[in-house]
Order: sequence, then structure tokens, then C-alpha cells
Amino acid sequence: MNRFTLVCIVGLAANTFTNAGEPGSKQTIAYVQKLQTATGGFLPMAPRPNIRVAPNLRSTSAAVRALHYLGGEIPNKKACIKFVESCYDPTTGGFGDMPRGKPDVFLTAVGLMAVTELKMPTEKYAAGAIKFMSENAKSFEDIRIAVAGLERLHATAPKKDQWLKDVLKPQNADGTFGNGPGMARDTGSRVVTILRLGAKVHNPESILKSLKAGQRQNGGYGKADSEIASDLETTYRVMRCFVMLKSRPGHAEGIRSFVAKCRNPDGGYGSAPGQPSNIGGTYFASIILRWLKQQDK
Repeated sequence: MNRFTLVCIVGLAANTFTNAGEPGSKQTIAYVQKLQTATGGFLPMAPRPNIRVAPNLRSTSAAVRALHYLGGEIPNKKACIKFVESCYDPTTGGFGDMPRGKPDVFLTAVGLMAVTELKMPTEKYAAGAIKFMSENAKSFEDIRIAVAGLERLHATAPKKDQWLKDVLKPQNADGTFGNGPGMARDTGSRVVTILRLGAKVHNPESILKSLKAGQRQNGGYGKADSEIASDLETTYRVMRCFVMLKSRPGHAEGIRSFVAKCRNPDGGYGSAPGQPSNIGGTYFASIILRWLKQQDK
């Protein structure tokens, strides 16, 4: 029995749970809404004994976007806007994870995502944030998230040519990136970044073939350090690539099955099966399921 046969069998077995996790699920919306605090910010996960958690920008940005995809409302939108405003540092133009926190590229990008999702005035943040990200994005992961933030502003990267050159450096001859268990993640991540930079991709047929081949037995996608384990963040990266290439995954039911395995009784999703619910996992699950539903039409 090959691995894709196993994926389909698992998908059928998990169908009952998958339906419960479709966007619009009242239980999942309630899980996210309960994470908002009096500050307006959202917690990364529900408080647990001996684990201290505090609201932060990263979680707040994920929460407001998850609620959008789920069809839910932000319980206290005004307070949420104030929290996001308080994380902005006008001196540097970047966002920190909390008020007076140290800005970085990732937080600045997700801060812009929160700003646009909350329909805050982008002119207050755009110039400073673009300058901050342009000056500080050095690694691929910085560039990847920076162009995602710029996309929300409908802005062009000032260092587009240099960033594109950096992204393309490790490209394989057939247009893919990486090798072994991490090829699907590497390829999906870099191809999405290339497209967001406004460039065309080389050999999309080989790219799609590598993405489909990287799907694992449990239906999801995973990192390079394991040939078996999958996680929602990697699955999200690969699914976004399929969407941006206007293509479908080879085994959509396998992906639905994997997402269902990450769902917990509280309505939230862990980052991987068996992990406690958190806002990051719930955001990834909500957008993956939304994409799959749109592709079914």
C-alpha cells in the first residue's frame, strides 16, 4: 500500500472531524475570541497551570486574521486597535511584540497585516515600516515575511532586485529549492516569495510535481528534520504556493485529514497532532480549510 493510498484512507476516516473544523465553526470562533484580553491584545494560547502567557502583537495579528477567515467578530475591536497602535515604534518605523517592545522585521510585517485587517490608517505606518524592513531584512525568512507585509500595503519592495537575487541563489536547475524531506517547504516558501516580488517562476510543472511528491503519509507537510512528522505551518506554506500558482494539491482530502488531526476538543488547533491549541495553529488551520473549500467550487 503506497503512502497516498494511506492518505486517502485516513482522510475518509477523519471526515467527521474535518467537517467540524470548516471555516465558520462556532466553537473555533469562540476559542479565538476568548483569547482577547482587557488590553485588546490576544494571548497566544489559553492560560494553563504553571504557564504564564501575555498578549502580544504576533498573536493578535494571527487572531484578527483567523476571525476574518472563520467569519467571526473581534469582541472588542477598539481595544484591539489601541493595542496594535501601542506596539508601533515611530522612532524606528517598526513594530514590537508588545508596547515598547524591540521591533524586528517579522513583527513589523505582521503588524502591517493587523493594521490592514483592522482597517487602521495605513499612511501612519507604511513609510516607516517599509524603510525599517528594507534596512533590516537580511535573511530569507526576513525577506519572505517582509514581502508578505508589503503585499498587504500593495507596495513594491524598494530592494526588490536584490531580494529577488538572494531568494533565487539556492535554486535547483529544475526550478525547485532544497532537497530531501525539506524540498516541499523550501520550494513552496521561496516560490511564493518570488511571486510576491512580482517575478515569474521557472518551470512551474517541476515545482508543482515536487510539492505533490512532498505530501506525507498523514496528509500534511513537514520540515527537513523529519521524513514523517508534519505541521500546520509548513502545510500552510505549501498550500499558499498551490494557491498562488493557481493549482490544487494532489490529495486535498489528505490535507483536510491532517488539519482535522490538529483540532482539539476546545475548538482550537495545535501546530501538529497532539499539541495543545494555540492561535498560530488555529490561524493556519482556518486559512488552509478556506483555500480547500474555495478550490472545491
